[in-house]
Order: sequence, then C-alpha cells, then structure tokens
Amino acid sequence: MNTRPLVVVSPPESDGGRQVTIRGEPTGTAYSLFDVMDLVHRAGLPGEDRAVDDPELIEWRGGGPYDWNGTDASDTSGSSGTSGTSDSSDE
Repeated sequence: MNTRPLVVVSPPESDGGRQVTIRGEPTGTAYSLFDVMDLVHRAGLPGEDRAVDDPELIEWRGGGPYDWNGTDASDTSGSSGTSGTSDSSDE
C-alpha cells in the first residue's frame, strides 16, 4: 500500500522558513516546529507531540523537525520567528 503523508515540510529556505503543504495544498511558511504544529492543528489533523515523528503524517524534506537554519548553518542561536510575520523591531 502506497500512502503519502498528509503534511509535507519543504527544506529550509535561506531565511530559515520552510514551506508547508497539507493535503496537497500550500498552507504557509513555518519558521519553527511550533509553526508547523499550529498549521497541522488548524487543518484539523492530530497535533500531539509524537506527530512530528510520524512519517505517515509528516514528511520532512531537507532536514528533520529541528532543522531551521536554511543555508546559513553558522546561526545556531535557536531563535525563531512566527509564521508569516516579518521580524521588524524598529517600532
């Protein structure tokens, strides 16, 4: 039986964001594991912690659930933004 995961998380882009597709439809850009789980929850799919390791639910491309640095592998600060927002702190 050939089953495809419901969620596909693309490899990190240069800004660390990863495109998320759910049921074949683009749903947004995630900048952290929390963002992925938020998108999964909004789509009505199970959002338990163990879901991130379930290959029948989520396919991680170009790195696993803890890979968010994009092409800048020197940034190991572990900080993350929020989905769909820019980091503008000049206010």
